[in-house]
Amino acid sequence: MIYLHLFWVFFKIGLFGFGGGMAMISMIRMEVVDNYNWLSANEFTDLLAISQMTPGPISINTATFVGHTQAGILGSAIATFALCLPSILLMIAVLLLFFKHKDSPYVKKTMDFLLPVISGLIIAAAILMCDANSFATPISLLIFGFSLTAHYFYKVNPIVLIVISGVVGYISM
Repeated sequence: MIYLHLFWVFFKIGLFGFGGGMAMISMIRMEVVDNYNWLSANEFTDLLAISQMTPGPISINTATFVGHTQAGILGSAIATFALCLPSILLMIAVLLLFFKHKDSPYVKKTMDFLLPVISGLIIAAAILMCDANSFATPISLLIFGFSLTAHYFYKVNPIVLIVISGVVGYISM
């Protein structure tokens, strides 16, 4: 039964998760933490940090990890496949239709309306991560301010910022 739940949860997330992995975080958290209690809020926060530091899309890394914690290697495979399946099917359908109707005003208008939805999902994910347990410590605020300034104003490579932030976070524990 757990395999069916994993498939269904990550298939829904894959189906409605427009905007990439960062936009899916709020949906993944709602299902994994709130609805199914597969992970605690703190475990989910840790999972996101690890998922961002490992290669690959954050949503796929998250699905793989959650699937593994719930049902081992087969659970990982099912959750990852379920998350990717809607994208594969939708891309095939969209590409076939898009190339046929790419100059249609309906297609252009639909694309214009997706941008605010994607932005809203990314902002919702950021707000969900800003709870007192995972973000409001002095060191985390310092790391945030440093990373924001270094990346925005000085164009420091995000990989360098992740490594520095991880080291500072580890030392401050």
